[in-house]
Amino acid sequence: MKVESSTIQNKYLRVQTLNYGASLFEVYQKKKKINLILNLGSKENYRYKHPSVGSTCGRYAGRISNAKFKIGNKKFSLNANEGKNILHGGKVGFSILPWKKLNQTKDKIVYQIHSKDNDQGFPGNLVVNCIYQLRNKFLIIKYEYKSNKSTHVNLTNHSYWNLEKNNKNMIYDHELKLNSSKYLQINKNLIPTGRFKNVKKSIYNFLNFENIGRKLDYFKNKKLNIKFKGFDTTFGVKKNNRNYVGTLKNNNTNIQVDFFSNLPGVQLYSAQNLNYKKKLFPYQGICLETQYFPDAPNNKNFPSTLIKPNKRYTCFTKIKIS
Repeated sequence: MKVESSTIQNKYLRVQTLNYGASLFEVYQKKKKINLILNLGSKENYRYKHPSVGSTCGRYAGRISNAKFKIGNKKFSLNANEGKNILHGGKVGFSILPWKKLNQTKDKIVYQIHSKDNDQGFPGNLVVNCIYQLRNKFLIIKYEYKSNKSTHVNLTNHSYWNLEKNNKNMIYDHELKLNSSKYLQINKNLIPTGRFKNVKKSIYNFLNFENIGRKLDYFKNKKLNIKFKGFDTTFGVKKNNRNYVGTLKNNNTNIQVDFFSNLPGVQLYSAQNLNYKKKLFPYQGICLETQYFPDAPNNKNFPSTLIKPNKRYTCFTKIKIS
């Protein structure tokens, strides 16, 4: 299928999307004349495997340990693509598949994908709508999904944000605040152990605005006994009536991006492993992936990702850009 781009806009924002991966290609802030997310350059690159740049990850965003889970007494083996584990839906996840454009208005676009029973090992014929909508200074991302069998679903948008005038600059001058007092402990393979850790007195404390560059210095200077050179961490969002998740800002451009979502977690990824065709580099963007928790199908104390047959589910993320 041909790669097709579409544009929605209002007086504040212009958003360009692609049918492959139901991807965000550009989020352009008109007043500052800045594109706030990274892309792959050529739109044809979205037809092939890439680091989920701006795309919708599914059926299951994040990792599932040993690429297995049980529903009732039935075991399901999935299409492992990261050692023994499965990441972002398997070898052929939603981020590199063509979605059908259902309809479009000036400020709203709807994509749909049909995932057949046993796709990457997941049960059920799953139908997903991905909706992008502009409302004043908000970009709204909404997922609607339904399956004819019980199955596990976790969807997220995997945009790499960079609020610099020149997004070839790294993210070191960005500041981040998260509405979270706990994060998921992980093992050496980035799989949650099932334990929650308090952020206080740790590198993971973003309760107030923190400079990302100074945080990353801890990793790069090996001050922490951590194998990884940045964040790939799930934070539990504190419940609040605004659905507030966190804020990313850059004082060089005075751009601020506020995230709101009805999802229980946010994955912070500082792009330490980003490397794409000499176009994208480590620490060039930062991901704030609102989602359910990784490996939730194998952790009963995590919010459940199990959906019931023929029931419609929705989740949303609202992103205010100012």
